[in-house]
Amino acid sequence: MNRIMNKFRKYITVLAVGLMLSCSQDFLDTVPDNITTLDDVFTNKGMTEQWLARIYNPLPDMWNQPYNQQWSGQSDEVDYAWTFPAINSGAMTPDNTNHNVWSGYYQAIRYAAIFLENVDMNKEIPAEPNGDKLIQQYKGEARFLRAYYYWLLMRQYGPVVLMGENSLPPDADFQIPRSTWDEGIDYVLSEMDLAYQDVPEKHLNPTNPQELDPAQTGRITKPIIQAIKSQVLLFHASPLVNGNTDYSNWTNPDGTKLINQNYDENKWKMAADAAKEVIDLGYYSLYRENHEDPFRAGFLSYRNLMFEGWRTEGIWLRTNSDMYGNWERHSSPRNSNGNAWNGIAVTQEMVDAFKMANGLEISNPSSGYSEEGFTEEGNQYYAPGTYEMYVGREPRFYVNITFNGAYCPVVPNPGWSNIVEYFYTGNSGKQGATRDYPSTGYTARKNIHPNNDYRDGRSFSRPAMNIRLGEIYLNYIEALNEYSPGHEDILYYLNEIRNRSGLPDYEGDLDQDTMRKVIHTERQIELMFEGHRYWDVRRWKVADQPEYHQGGQFYGMDIDKGEEISSTEFHQRTVAFTRAAWENRNYWYPVPQSEIDRNKQLVQNPGY
Repeated sequence: MNRIMNKFRKYITVLAVGLMLSCSQDFLDTVPDNITTLDDVFTNKGMTEQWLARIYNPLPDMWNQPYNQQWSGQSDEVDYAWTFPAINSGAMTPDNTNHNVWSGYYQAIRYAAIFLENVDMNKEIPAEPNGDKLIQQYKGEARFLRAYYYWLLMRQYGPVVLMGENSLPPDADFQIPRSTWDEGIDYVLSEMDLAYQDVPEKHLNPTNPQELDPAQTGRITKPIIQAIKSQVLLFHASPLVNGNTDYSNWTNPDGTKLINQNYDENKWKMAADAAKEVIDLGYYSLYRENHEDPFRAGFLSYRNLMFEGWRTEGIWLRTNSDMYGNWERHSSPRNSNGNAWNGIAVTQEMVDAFKMANGLEISNPSSGYSEEGFTEEGNQYYAPGTYEMYVGREPRFYVNITFNGAYCPVVPNPGWSNIVEYFYTGNSGKQGATRDYPSTGYTARKNIHPNNDYRDGRSFSRPAMNIRLGEIYLNYIEALNEYSPGHEDILYYLNEIRNRSGLPDYEGDLDQDTMRKVIHTERQIELMFEGHRYWDVRRWKVADQPEYHQGGQFYGMDIDKGEEISSTEFHQRTVAFTRAAWENRNYWYPVPQSEIDRNKQLVQNPGY
């Protein structure tokens, strides 16, 4: 075995990485691009650190929509005008998936294992001040990332194959069955706990230890690990994998059941405790802005959360994101200066989820909601003549949704009206473009900077938040409601989220079932477009229920009608698009058929 490994070490090459981050000077942007041996890599300080950077490279960028991260467009949040995920048409098979990351994440897992095996070979790093500590930190980062990629695979594909601690030689036996879900979770959490011991609390500026080092933004810290454990444990406690008897026949070839059939309430307690630990760190706070008008304060706090809030609320940041080139321009209407692409369409189902400014659901007879007529008075959120459906809604509605009658979310075309017109003949309507129009008569608005100018190429860079405190609050109260309904913290942290966004305290029935629905809706609104809805609906195991439906008919306005902003014909609830009927097999992605063909011990997911 030593002879094989020595030969392997001598000749293994550094493979080119397909996914490259943008070319700033940050640590995470530099990856090796030359071909060399492992001995060369791990005896050279710079190349060793580049290898570690390579392990960071596959981390997903949620705002790289619609062509890469398509989770919003595979849920009930949005419909894309230019790309059509196979799951939506019912055409997804093991040979045909839109988001196959199986091999890419396993490659990253292998890179991490090679790093952990070889980093002690490096003598340059330990020779520096605090070099031994730095080596331990690097090991912790690699160990966490390996566990995290396993977690991303599990979230998407279900139970996965655990490859062990060491990278295997090319002639090893790769006929390895899946580990059970519980075994996978135990491994992921135990590896994260080990990594936690080796990474710092914060990455401080070496020349001024009172400040954070901006060049290290995004590198793993103890709070990041704690926050990710909150996500993992919440999923682990959820109905999809916590005693789901629908999977009683999902077994390995030897008959081992892959999903535990026994419900365990204590998993919810573990999830709640993990989230509370992050909250109790005291490092983070909900981003808030002050204004004499409470509604405006709520609007600015939630809108500018994406632009400035990362400083106080962001836990795991990504310094480089393709939000401008993809998300912002694809979501902005055509009356933007520079003619944006106007095609990330929000469903009517999402529009209906938002509350009124008084905090009541639109279904509440006392809410003041109306679908009759058009307002005579406009304000800074919409123009006179806007449909009553959009009047008097909560602040987050005006942050998340661009609707007919809203003002352009970015610098408008100076020769066009600043009012977004989604009716048929309008400046952003269907008649004016072959495909750059929203199928529902709404586009996404969140995380679009108001000073963007697409004609001049003016944009405003800022870190993306992979995970933020608002999510941790919601993780905490969801888990708490399942094992300790009525706990005072549920209402406290729910109202913290609501109040930040300009809503009054929640008033209503506090029984467990009611609160569960309230929390589900709060996650739907607060985290809209941030990469959670697809996973939430699945882990809750509710995708077949009408109010959560992920297939079938989706509604919007009638984009084939209307010649003015107050067009009655346009403002009609209409089936905007139809997806394949929901199938329970879509709770998980199928394992790529090429992997099934190579590994005869690897069973396919149910329904494929």
